[in-house]
Amino acid sequence: MAMAMAGCSLVSTFPLKLKPPKTKTSSSNLFHPELAFVTSHLSGIKISYHPSPTPLLAPSPKFLPLQPLARRVCPFTGKKANKANKVSFSNHKTKKLQFVNLQYKRIWWEAGKRYVKLRLSTKALKTIEKNGLDAVAKKAGIDLRKK
Repeated sequence: MAMAMAGCSLVSTFPLKLKPPKTKTSSSNLFHPELAFVTSHLSGIKISYHPSPTPLLAPSPKFLPLQPLARRVCPFTGKKANKANKVSFSNHKTKKLQFVNLQYKRIWWEAGKRYVKLRLSTKALKTIEKNGLDAVAKKAGIDLRKK
């Protein structure tokens, strides 16, 4: 019994039932009001514990603070991931994504007289070298002053 209890934990993903112990006598002095019992659905072992005001369960993922994620889309050209098939030697097809070749690049902005750090695709980089940063940003509707 001690070996089975050693691996038990109250932090679990399985549902647990809280219920008072069953007693044959009606005297209330056998049940301590500060103790509770947990019965596992899997093993049926009863564990007595002192319930604390703070829950012992781990927080659910929906309450964790959200972190900003960089999208895999080029802001200048609008290129995004392409859905494709990965074909094996036996001609078995599985879905895969072909992502855009996005790079972080510091580019000199002549009108602002400073460097601007951008995350753009290599196709957009070639277009900027050909037409200039101001023209490409204006066509894409990007304001470089706030970056």
